[in-house]
Amino acid sequence: MGDDERKKMSSSRKQHLKSLMLQIAKAEIEKEEAERAAEKVSYLNEKCPPLSMGSGLKELQDLCKELHAKIDVADEERYDMESKAKKNTKEIEDLKQKVFDLKGKFKKPVLRKVRMSADAMLQALLGSKHKVSMDLRANLKQVKKEEKETDLRDVGDWRKNIEDKAGMEGRKKMFEAEA
Repeated sequence: MGDDERKKMSSSRKQHLKSLMLQIAKAEIEKEEAERAAEKVSYLNEKCPPLSMGSGLKELQDLCKELHAKIDVADEERYDMESKAKKNTKEIEDLKQKVFDLKGKFKKPVLRKVRMSADAMLQALLGSKHKVSMDLRANLKQVKKEEKETDLRDVGDWRKNIEDKAGMEGRKKMFEAEA
């Protein structure tokens, strides 16, 4: 297809088509709602006939007994449905477990990079019984700190040190001392 064959639709045409689609969808939704309302009314008329109240006490008692009997039937049906649903969900879970067992394959988890010290890695591999230490820092040479400490002790009073370094002559002495 070339560029000439594919012509872009103008924005006004797009808006017009969009509005038409929305009108059609709105009409269908209203139609579905009307159908649902009609179904509801017909169901209620079938299941719940209009109540005829009698004038006498005996008639009201009979009506109450009849309503209680209907309630009992509805409760029995609800209980039966719930027990069937629980039985079906349990059966589904059992079948899922059987399928999982029959496959014999277990999904391998995605392995991630883990930063672990050498000691922790050896302990993980060999178990906690073996005490293996790979302290690499212990093998490094020890720096002698004694030399630095003696220099600090020779410095003496800090006030004298600051007075000596004050001004240009002090800076000159500092450079001469370092050289």
